[in-house]
Amino acid sequence: MNLLAVRAIYAFEMARTRRTLMQSVVSPVVSTSLYFVVFGAAIGSRIPQVGGVSYGAFIVPGLIMLSLLTQSVSNASFGIYFPRFSGTIYELLSAPVSAFEMVLGYVGAAASKSVLLGLIILATAALFVPLRIEHPVWMLAFLLLTAVTFSLVGFILGLWADSFEKLQVVPLLLITPLTFLGGSFYSIEMLPPAWQTVALANPVVYLVSGFRWSFYGQADVAVGTSLGVTALFLVLALAIVGWIFKTGWRLKA
Repeated sequence: MNLLAVRAIYAFEMARTRRTLMQSVVSPVVSTSLYFVVFGAAIGSRIPQVGGVSYGAFIVPGLIMLSLLTQSVSNASFGIYFPRFSGTIYELLSAPVSAFEMVLGYVGAAASKSVLLGLIILATAALFVPLRIEHPVWMLAFLLLTAVTFSLVGFILGLWADSFEKLQVVPLLLITPLTFLGGSFYSIEMLPPAWQTVALANPVVYLVSGFRWSFYGQADVAVGTSLGVTALFLVLALAIVGWIFKTGWRLKA
């Protein structure tokens, strides 16, 4: 494996984050804090507890997951789209760098930034409400697995998009709505039975449910099912990325 190439891509992407610190870190943290204050104050006064957990603490995993999904997709999609836009992608394709090494560099950097951001939001939330993490190892596992999976989704999006408008359409019209409807701010058990069935068709439900279980030991879906769906989503994303590099779709156009 060409570790030097992987390290170079990874370092370049991480350096871009340092250059855009306000946009990459400060803005998502402030936005999430505002979500927390608004939802916690407006709804928390009417819903004191959910499953024995205060509403303010209950929404913390959902807020972290909301930021994690959107930032993973955004970071990875822009990271690979800009080399295509500027034409420097051909330098990578002609260099002795394999598809696996390229994906490892870009997706690894995007996932690292997302996990770091999730941990910062977690520390920020601890300033507002008392938190407990019953399964810290599983919390980190779900955090990392979700970040890698959606960074791969963002990587695919960055290869598919042929304009900056398309780069934004999937996070705005698909990822964010699915996250809001995926139990980030409520338990799906609070929904009518028919809507609970509909909600289970949303893959984000399984991510949020498993992540919340690692905090409070309660979940809308069995933890094994949440882990299985997340792993299946990861395998599917890897298969699509592998097909893209095998066929050269959107890479050589």
